[in-house]
Amino acid sequence: MTNSIAEILDTDVMFLCGTNTTEAHPVIGARMKQAQKRGSKLIVVDPRRTKMAESADLFLQIRPGTNIALINAMMNVIYSEGLHDEEYIENRTVQFSKIVQVIKQYTPERAGEICGVDPEDIKKAARMYAKGNKAGIYYTLGVTEYSTGTSGVMSLSNLAMMCGNIGKESAGVNPLRGQNNVQGACDMGGLPTDYPGYQKVFKKEVKEKFENAWGAELSDEVGITITEMMQGVLDDEIRFFYIVGEDPMLTDPDSNHIEEALSKVDFLVVQDIFLTETAKLADVVLPASSFAEKDGTFTNTERRVQRVRKAIEPIGNTKADWMIIMDLMNRMGYEKTYNHPTEIMDEIARLTPSYAGINYDRIEERGIQWPCTDYNHPGTKFLHKDTMAIGKGIFRDIEYTQSPNEATEDYPYILTNGRQVYHYDVRSMTGRTEGLNYLAPSAFVEMSNNTAEKEGISNGDTVRLSNNRGEVITTAKITNKVKDGILYMPFHYDKEEGVNQLTSAKNVDSISKTPELKLAHVKLEKIS
Repeated sequence: MTNSIAEILDTDVMFLCGTNTTEAHPVIGARMKQAQKRGSKLIVVDPRRTKMAESADLFLQIRPGTNIALINAMMNVIYSEGLHDEEYIENRTVQFSKIVQVIKQYTPERAGEICGVDPEDIKKAARMYAKGNKAGIYYTLGVTEYSTGTSGVMSLSNLAMMCGNIGKESAGVNPLRGQNNVQGACDMGGLPTDYPGYQKVFKKEVKEKFENAWGAELSDEVGITITEMMQGVLDDEIRFFYIVGEDPMLTDPDSNHIEEALSKVDFLVVQDIFLTETAKLADVVLPASSFAEKDGTFTNTERRVQRVRKAIEPIGNTKADWMIIMDLMNRMGYEKTYNHPTEIMDEIARLTPSYAGINYDRIEERGIQWPCTDYNHPGTKFLHKDTMAIGKGIFRDIEYTQSPNEATEDYPYILTNGRQVYHYDVRSMTGRTEGLNYLAPSAFVEMSNNTAEKEGISNGDTVRLSNNRGEVITTAKITNKVKDGILYMPFHYDKEEGVNQLTSAKNVDSISKTPELKLAHVKLEKIS
């Protein structure tokens, strides 16, 4: 997030795009409800009528995957009505003229036809956002998990810069992270292009810095993504997998494709706290300790580095992740010993400029938001205050392109997916909790009344969803939350009810390589 969670309370306008905040991020959702009570306007853009949509001042129920057309049309209205921040654009950005030529083509009428929304609502959304003195954008996987996900994020950045909302308190562009330490994993180099702190592996000075620190020769080649790794196994390019705290058998697109790859790989090691569906396929399982059994840090969605403290001793023969990796590292010939995670944190501070002022003593009582550049630095409440990190913000000329994953006569329905408040990811933890299983015991598929009538389906019927990748048997739930022709399933459940039986690993974002998890085309039929 460019801004902080606490700042939500003082926003004038909240623009939510592709985020079911109250169910996926209930603490942040509660802050947004409080902000509404204090007078903040709420705009929600989503294919599904979520709880946030029901309380919104304006709800635009778009077709899945059409975010870019909508954002371009909003900018069209803002520019044509002179609502953009000319001084900010002149002083803090470049290439604005490039997007003007693009957005002129996206009239509200054209975008309304693409997105399936009223052009007048697009105009209302544009005016509401542009007239807010402090307007914050919030988004999640409903923007990024498309073949145009990166372009979708750039479009939101264009909108924010156009109205001077980056580098301003209670505004900004704020991706809400889906798990407790996704931000920390990225910060620590969990991306194929990066060392810790987003220092690029292909830069000579970065490579030399880490070689000198670690006393080892390092590669300057960019790595590959999970989707590419799975295909690499099937292409005989990858023979070994080491998976830590991940269950791709349930989380990754095209489950049958994933099972084929994990069954074929020569040697599979899984390090986890439970015997997940992926761990069941492993040659070796390394039992790890849970968060309550180890010391460390999590970095949350607002860039806040927070302490995690050991409450109990590790159960059975489990070990903390850092101890398992250190042990393996030493056995493989790289001799380095850490006695406590605080020593690892100190090494992070030495090598990672944005974490340079963070240690365990400083975050004992309260976490610190990076960048924190030295031990006297208080941390950073919001980013880009006086200038952008790269100097000036760059407008990108982003065109809407239709998903290559199109409907066919055999598979006419659009299937999308999301979270439920009662379960966390693929239920490896929450699925073991009796109360939560009572509240949300199994999957379902939401459909409109017209869709159900067309297929002869009644509420509670058993139905089959299928395409050329697989099939799922589940329960029909007739609702007004989705439009005709759109289906929705929660993604938490086991393989038999897993939506990823139907999603594709082939349609990916050209830059991030993120698969199009939020859009699949399927056949829907009632089972007698």
